[in-house]
Amino acid sequence: MKQAGTVIAIIGLIGVIYFTYQYMQDTETFSVLGVDVAATTGEVVPIILSALVMVGGILLGKKK
Repeated sequence: MKQAGTVIAIIGLIGVIYFTYQYMQDTETFSVLGVDVAATTGEVVPIILSALVMVGGILLGKKK
């Protein structure tokens, strides 16, 4: 179970890194009255799900 938990945690970590990077790339900036405004068109749900998978893998790896 520890090995499976470790693998699942690593997959979750990779997902968090990838989807966070993708989320940051989906940010658009434009200027309104001389002020730069950033608007994000990315989704937060894949980041949250990847984080939950990572936490689940950590908890699974901690079991005896």
